[in-house]
Amino acid sequence: MTIGSTDPLPEITDIALAEGPGVAGPLAGVRVLDVTTNIAGPTLTWILAQLGAEVIKVERPGAGDEGRAMGPLWNGHGVYFLAINTGKRSVAVDLKDPRGLACVRRLAAQADVFVENFRRGKAEALGLGYEQLRALRPDVIYCSVSAFGEEGPDAAKPGYDSVLQGRTGIISVTGTPEGPPVRAGVSILDGGTAMWGALAVVTALYHRALTGQGQRVGVSLFETGAGWMNYHIMAYQATGRVPPRQGTGHAAFAPYGSFPCRDGSILIGISNDRLFRRLCEAMGLEHLADDPRFQHNPGRVQRRDELDALLADRFREDTVDAWIERLEAAGIPCGPIQTVEQLLADPQLDALRMLVPADHPDIPGLRVPRIPVRLETLPQAARARGAPPLGQDTWAVLRKAGCSAAQLRELWRDGVLAGPIPDDEGDAECATS
Repeated sequence: MTIGSTDPLPEITDIALAEGPGVAGPLAGVRVLDVTTNIAGPTLTWILAQLGAEVIKVERPGAGDEGRAMGPLWNGHGVYFLAINTGKRSVAVDLKDPRGLACVRRLAAQADVFVENFRRGKAEALGLGYEQLRALRPDVIYCSVSAFGEEGPDAAKPGYDSVLQGRTGIISVTGTPEGPPVRAGVSILDGGTAMWGALAVVTALYHRALTGQGQRVGVSLFETGAGWMNYHIMAYQATGRVPPRQGTGHAAFAPYGSFPCRDGSILIGISNDRLFRRLCEAMGLEHLADDPRFQHNPGRVQRRDELDALLADRFREDTVDAWIERLEAAGIPCGPIQTVEQLLADPQLDALRMLVPADHPDIPGLRVPRIPVRLETLPQAARARGAPPLGQDTWAVLRKAGCSAAQLRELWRDGVLAGPIPDDEGDAECATS
């Protein structure tokens, strides 16, 4: 095969790939070829896998996806990788070798969805660009994940979540007024871009079901960040004021945020005058509800610091649990500020079965977060298929895709492919039906 060629591979037939992880869901029967790395792209395909799609993850022999090394390590496995690659199959292929590329193009010709996050121009150089894969499968859904989008002066630049949080203004509104700007504590742009990407893929699949047409879709961290800033963008255009950092507070409401108690901190959210009156009554501060300075939300926002100081003095008089019991009885949105340790012990987490036991050869008792949605057509799994060891499915997937055992052994010998080889595999050609 010539690198960059758009010529179809010979004798490609629509044969079944290796069986998926057994997830029954609305995307059952959809085949996804995932050549992404790090976080955003793999999270996107993780969502598709959890919805029932068969996801085949292409990785480099030896090192694999960079996410495998993102610590801390758990029995030698990066926790990032463990979290966002459950339910997938791993195929280890050297894309620098034309024979490895031929294997991936063969898989692409049989896939409904192709997801990539290469630097601009690299997919085309490899022969894995949209037009090149569309020549193999005209109705393919081709999803590109990038840092800055596919157009504009910065389209070719690399970027990570924190860089794009800064570029899109998120860091400028995160943190306390007296402190420095800070990054959000989770990778909100990686995860958000993955969500938009999964939505785009599902939408494209629906469109294809109606019209028979595939298409290219694209998502980026920059677009996601700008989208998350929608309120601030509108507020600035309306007022001309650059929004300040407000810690746990909210620019539009008061009181809103965290308050120290005797043994920890509580977070409350008051979004209207009715809730404010209830808060004052529950705290024994009824006079504040009738104070002209605080009767209505605009006044409370204007005098936020003054009001917060009055409430803080009262909150310090009791414990977090006592205040939560009192405020919840009054219908006030509130909750404790918990650590990860406390979250894992939270009965609500257990009641929702957010952590699912997962099978992994090196980590007994592993539990992984499930996709945070509920569908009648997506039964909650009793167990999950854990993130795959590197190259675990190379042999099975490529044999099902039409490669002979003899061909595969040659590629293994040359280091083009990697992963375990079944001891009982003969050299007979695999079935094509």
